[in-house]
Amino acid sequence: MSDLVITSAANPRLKAVLALRRRRARDVRGATIVDGAEELALAMAAGARPEVVFWCPDLFNADGAQAGVVAQARAASVETVQLSRPAFEKIAYRDGPDGILAVVPTPGSGLALVQSSRPPLVLVAEGVEKPGNLGAMLRTADAAGVDLVVAADPVTDWGNPNVVRASKGTVFALPCAAASTAEVLEWVAQTGITLVATTPDTDLLYSQVDLTSPVAVAVGSEKHGLTRAVLDAADHVVRLPMAGRADSLNVSVSAAVVLYEAVRQRLEGGQEHT
Repeated sequence: MSDLVITSAANPRLKAVLALRRRRARDVRGATIVDGAEELALAMAAGARPEVVFWCPDLFNADGAQAGVVAQARAASVETVQLSRPAFEKIAYRDGPDGILAVVPTPGSGLALVQSSRPPLVLVAEGVEKPGNLGAMLRTADAAGVDLVVAADPVTDWGNPNVVRASKGTVFALPCAAASTAEVLEWVAQTGITLVATTPDTDLLYSQVDLTSPVAVAVGSEKHGLTRAVLDAADHVVRLPMAGRADSLNVSVSAAVVLYEAVRQRLEGGQEHT
């Protein structure tokens, strides 16, 4: 069966895709946009099943990567729709699109840990505003083997297209939850996970804390950091050494440093990384 072909940028189906740039529309529909062959391939490999894949052969590279993603979608009985270049560029979310864009169910899970043979490692991001920072933290969390990423008092949603893009699709590969700070702190206490909070306002270095047990690393908003509620509830409040004039790093960098300290300690202790 041949694909539907859309040549008009004013087609109603494209307007419905454009609506997903707004959070309200994503919440109502329970879906988001994945723009890019690499991101969509990772999402599908993680188990995400697109509702529809839009593709534009005029934007494909010669290496056949985009065509392979389309073929994979068809093999999974996903609807594929061919667009003209003007039509595709109408819905493309990023500059320099590669001719692949899909509508995919919004990622996200509950506050729960999957059973594992090693102590869980959790990342809590409280009030982080910039989708790019959340996405960057997801890429780090995926690489570091984090078991759960939690957005506490989230400002943005996991389905934000900029989160999806910045995460390179790993938002679909990791358990990602969203809850109020109070709910997150209650869950941490109930599960017996050690809470390690990051802030410039402490003397304890992040490397001086044992991160080999079940642990949740908490980072705060770009402007204000962690709230007093998280700092007061933490088992350890740690800082990164800062030799320059700035008193802190970008939140995604701070998260990466502490998470990889946990990885280092665990590897030295004989724990498996994967």
